Amino acid sequence: MKYSFLLAALLAAVALSACEKTTVNNPAPDTVVVPGPAGPAGNTGATGASGNTGATGAAGYDGAKGNTGDTGSTGETGAKGYDGAKGNTGSTGAPGYDGAAGADGNKGDTGKTGKTGGDTIVVLPAEK
Repeated sequence: MKYSFLLAALLAAVALSACEKTTVNNPAPDTVVVPGPAGPAGNTGATGASGNTGATGAAGYDGAKGNTGDTGSTGETGAKGYDGAKGNTGSTGAPGYDGAAGADGNKGDTGKTGKTGGDTIVVLPAEK
């Protein structure tokens, strides 16, 4: 902001000094030489008219854009939340019914009577 104000002031000074100053040359009054002592001072003259307002200065240029700021720090982790309320325990279920007794299976055939007697030979392996 202060640079743009300074730039505007400098531009106004240059613009106003570049204007052509009009000089009014009043013709010199005829001088009459009169011998003798000077007379008393005359009355004060009337105040002159005000001058015209000067031209408005040119608009200043926009200043350069500032740099983008750094990224902010990461925030801290929030506090741990509270555990919610626990639900009520459910009711115990009704006991189940006893099932019906299963049916008896079919009876197998009775086996044949084994042979009695006979020669059986048992061979044992040799010892090492």
